[in-house]
Amino acid sequence: MEQQTAAPVIAEEDRLRADLYDFLGAILARPADAELLRHCAALTGDESGLGQAIQALARVAAVSSPRAVESEFTALFIGLGRRELLPYASYYLTGFLNEKPLASLRRDMAARGMRRADNVYEPEDNIASLMEMMAGLIRGRFGAPASLADQKTFFGRHVGPWAGHFFADLEAARSSVLYASVGAVGRVFMEIEAEGFRMSGA
Repeated sequence: MEQQTAAPVIAEEDRLRADLYDFLGAILARPADAELLRHCAALTGDESGLGQAIQALARVAAVSSPRAVESEFTALFIGLGRRELLPYASYYLTGFLNEKPLASLRRDMAARGMRRADNVYEPEDNIASLMEMMAGLIRGRFGAPASLADQKTFFGRHVGPWAGHFFADLEAARSSVLYASVGAVGRVFMEIEAEGFRMSGA
């Protein structure tokens, strides 16, 4: 029988950060299905900017159907020449796909023991994958949980320079309904993360 190893113990604040990264990764990887929409509709927030964005997402999710969300996702991210957004670091940073930001990411992934899943064909610098990578670093999916300094380095190289712009574009996209609220959550969360890393001194 394969020996099971206990999950690394991380601080509650870091677990919540990882949860939000994982959530953003899941909802950006594929159209939200009925189960994910129910999860979204059950979210609660507080009076903070992030809390209000989460509450708005919950309200929209409660009246969204999987079919409508699939159409929205397709218009935003799929379709040759017709999709509204290209959610890749290379595109946002250079104007082209599969450029130096992707090569840099692949080097950093290899150094941390990360690799693209066999059933994933998207370039690794897409926004969903990067959200999952940040969650994995925090949780310790690729070994020991990453130090705050290492999280800051990875965020600063591969997420911070463009993800906020992407989320703002998603929030304002013509086809966005549910995903406008996802964009608002992501935009505010990226601002919080950037400020947290800046103040950490790590």
